[in-house]
Amino acid sequence: MRPQIIRLCTATIVVLTVAVLVPFVASAQSQSSQVRVFQSGVHIDNFPLPNGLTLRYAISIPKNYSDSPVPLVLALHYGGSPNGAAQGVMLTLVQPALADLGAIIVAPESLRGAWDTAQNEQGVNALLAAVEAAYRIDAKRVAVTGFSMGGTGVWFFAGKYPERFSAAIPVAGMPPASAANWKTPVFAVHSRSDQVMPIGPTQARIAELRSAGVQAELVVLNGIAHHETQRFTEGLRRAVPWLKGVWK
Repeated sequence: MRPQIIRLCTATIVVLTVAVLVPFVASAQSQSSQVRVFQSGVHIDNFPLPNGLTLRYAISIPKNYSDSPVPLVLALHYGGSPNGAAQGVMLTLVQPALADLGAIIVAPESLRGAWDTAQNEQGVNALLAAVEAAYRIDAKRVAVTGFSMGGTGVWFFAGKYPERFSAAIPVAGMPPASAANWKTPVFAVHSRSDQVMPIGPTQARIAELRSAGVQAELVVLNGIAHHETQRFTEGLRRAVPWLKGVWK
């Protein structure tokens, strides 16, 4: 009898294991639109989009991340090949400059072109929603920053989604031709020596925003060429106390 009892128990365990695992697998498959939750540090992952495309992204989780809600920063990379650009703008510029915020920083890789395309707009919004659902985010402290093409993308997203972004920090980006009906506070960083994205339009938009009563600041840098991304770090770092003031 004893061998039979052992076989019966083993079979029972197998049945129970399968019964437990099947719902878990089904659940994991049904939650494919969610992001994975990481510990502190910088991580690279892929995010499946509802349209069947995959959005590759980098995410930085602060060391002090715990039960308290933290700020969220969307970081948009420069032009050129998107391969590795998200991690590049994260490590070269955004994370070193904004580390004192204690924020989660998410940097997607663009899908086929500039940030204002329909695919990129949908992909970024889906990724942000998934990050906000997976992590403890303070919805009142969500900012968007970016460099070059990413700086232009900052103006696009902050202008179109003022209810989502409480602050916009474009770096060496091209603003829209007009900032009429603009609502989001802006902290722009630009170099006088930028020959790719001249500073003039940024100066005009900041002046326009101030005239309209919108909170807007411009940090003007000197002697820094457009592609010297890392040299914009100190200018972007100056946004930290400004952001803390906006978020009071």
